[in-house]
Amino acid sequence: MKGPRTRLIVVSFGVALVFSLFSFRLVHLQVAKHEEFTRLAVRKHVERQIIHASRGAILDTRGEVLAENVPVKTVVADASHITDPAEVARIVSEELELPRREVGEKLATGKRYLILKRRVPDEVGLRLRTRLKEAGQAGIYYEHDSDRLYPNGRMLCHVIGFINRDYTGVQGVEKTMDPYLRGEDGFRFIERDRTGKELVPYRGQEKGSEDGGDVRLTVDLAVQQIVEEELDAAVREYKPKSAVVVLMRPATGEILAMASRPAFDLNALEVAKPEELKNRAVIDMVEPGSTFKIVTAGGALNERIVTLDTSVFCENGRFSYGGKVLRDHHPYGSLSVKDVLVKSSNIGSAKLAMQLGDQRLYDYIRRFGFGEPTGVQVPGEIGGMLHPVHRWSKISITRIPMGHEVCVTPVQLVTAMAAIANGGRLMMPQIVKSVSEGPRGRTLAFPPVAVRQVVTPETSRLLGRALREVVGDKGTAKLAAVPGYSVAGKTGTAQKVDPNGGYTPGKYIVSFLGYLPVDKPQLVGVVMLDDATTKAGLNYGGLVAAPIFSRIAERAVRALDIEPDLPIPIPNGPIMAAAGGGVPVMRAIPVVHAEEGGPGED
Repeated sequence: MKGPRTRLIVVSFGVALVFSLFSFRLVHLQVAKHEEFTRLAVRKHVERQIIHASRGAILDTRGEVLAENVPVKTVVADASHITDPAEVARIVSEELELPRREVGEKLATGKRYLILKRRVPDEVGLRLRTRLKEAGQAGIYYEHDSDRLYPNGRMLCHVIGFINRDYTGVQGVEKTMDPYLRGEDGFRFIERDRTGKELVPYRGQEKGSEDGGDVRLTVDLAVQQIVEEELDAAVREYKPKSAVVVLMRPATGEILAMASRPAFDLNALEVAKPEELKNRAVIDMVEPGSTFKIVTAGGALNERIVTLDTSVFCENGRFSYGGKVLRDHHPYGSLSVKDVLVKSSNIGSAKLAMQLGDQRLYDYIRRFGFGEPTGVQVPGEIGGMLHPVHRWSKISITRIPMGHEVCVTPVQLVTAMAAIANGGRLMMPQIVKSVSEGPRGRTLAFPPVAVRQVVTPETSRLLGRALREVVGDKGTAKLAAVPGYSVAGKTGTAQKVDPNGGYTPGKYIVSFLGYLPVDKPQLVGVVMLDDATTKAGLNYGGLVAAPIFSRIAERAVRALDIEPDLPIPIPNGPIMAAAGGGVPVMRAIPVVHAEEGGPGED
């Protein structure tokens, strides 16, 4: 009896133990491993899909589109849903123009999420979808996306900039304003069946995207087009190594146009050369030449050391100082301070600086904004080069006033001239006007910023009087004149620095810096050409850069509806009176004489 009972008990305990083990395992899987297997199930059937935010547009000051988005598709594959990889690879490679072998290798990995191609036009995506459906193939999906389009191609390329594959700005306003333009991506969790079709009733958590804000610039596209057309014409004529034009409103610091050459097409970045990508208005560091004489004259007048009529002896063209001889292009005896600017005398400027002294000259250079970045809203800006006083040589006080031993950028020069034009206030250059923050409905404005008062309004007025005569019959910038408008300005002709020391013979950077109308300035600009090709003896700021400024300004004043302040000439006849009256007179054709030289020293 004992034997069968014992066996029955053992069997019962064995069965109970087995069921206990199964129960334990079941509890372990259902409870302890619940979260892990839930995650595996979700990973198998549910995916997190990004809802891409639309990048904000970039507009000019009048609302013209400079950068916008066009709808495209990102084509992706779930290899686990593909039954015939070879056939799918064939169709996909033909429609997307991809190497068939490359597509096949991707699909062979078996991965559930493979990006096959981005920025696929909608019509191509639709054609691909149709062919796959006709072939009975699944596993290829389409994510809504957008591509960046620049309607004006090369125009304003250095200001607008561009984005990378991740839709992040890497140059220009696209970079500096990226946090506003980018927006915020959303997401949704979607569940698919074994064939890959979405189970809409089981759609899970979803967060909508928030589109980026539109950025409005201070740039006027009509004025920008004028600048680019005239700059292209100048490049064809003079074939310079590079060229820059910047136009600004002097009262606010708003940049109306900014262009550099060489340039590139924003829609064809793949063929752009490194030299074409540079925004030379903010990264080119050059010796400014005689345009820098406005700083010395401004400081001397502001300190009341001199007046415009104060006589300065210009040593008949040769001035020995510190073991070196400083030369003028023409031998001048005594000149008034005004004529020092009008004739662009190196020696006269040096003597004004000597009256100021090293430290005060340095202080005025800094007050005019040189030696530090201006703060303009484009990336890569440099501050130029200005040595502290303790590093100046004995002759620096005579060379810096004529624009040597100091390096500046074009945007620094136009900002300094704007300070003279607007009554002595240094304004921060501004290229972004506002940001419209998309669905939030708010507009973030960027108001003008006054950095400091550089000189008094009276000094500003006196400088304007002198600089107006620079563009007169006796000045170096006769060809900068604009019919119907008074123009104040300064020419510059700086011999290029040799990397091995000294200066390169026959190589010059020529420039013109000016504003108009003189009494109520509304436009200030700089034109600069590096190594223009001209006949011997003609590569001067007054002969090359000044006429370019004249052509640009003559067209720009009409585009901006700036009222003339002088009699307006009639072609082939007498001139009409300007608004406010005036006696018609015949317009004389100026005879131009070069007034500037190179380094000006032996």
